[in-house]
Amino acid sequence: MYTRRGDKGETSLFGRRRVTKDSPRVEAYGAVDELNSLLGVIISDTNDAGTVAELKAVQRMLFVAGSDLATEDSAQARVPRITSRDTLEIEKMTDRALEALPPLRNFILPGGSRVASELQLARAVCRRAERRIVAASKREKLNKELIPFFNRLSSYFFNASRIANMKARRKEEVWKGRD
Repeated sequence: MYTRRGDKGETSLFGRRRVTKDSPRVEAYGAVDELNSLLGVIISDTNDAGTVAELKAVQRMLFVAGSDLATEDSAQARVPRITSRDTLEIEKMTDRALEALPPLRNFILPGGSRVASELQLARAVCRRAERRIVAASKREKLNKELIPFFNRLSSYFFNASRIANMKARRKEEVWKGRD
């Protein structure tokens, strides 16, 4: 499918306003889309049913976040929005991971198992999405819950990575500074 409406470097927000494809808002929901696609890769690489269930729940929330970002605040259409309940759900998922993990006393290097490494990459992409949302929020009115949601989500990915390494019996590598 193609419409040709974006051939001149513009796209429509939900609510009809046209914006350039490099606008801060489009950059923000593009980073969210990239993160959601990365979760699809991670899901395909794991056989752990609990991890799959959690990541699919996060994917559904990311679709909400994407539609939230792609919709003008003044749009008449009703679209789902990220709420404090979504942020609390991410916090609960993170708390469950933290209960199962030993306390962290040092910085650790990203890596270990393939899934753990991909989850660390998801953390970094999530941080980029968060930065793009912050940048867009300085120019336009956005849902204020988006920033706390993505802030918590990156913490979730960090701890999910540690859980993945624990399940794979891969030791975390402590960062010791320069050699």
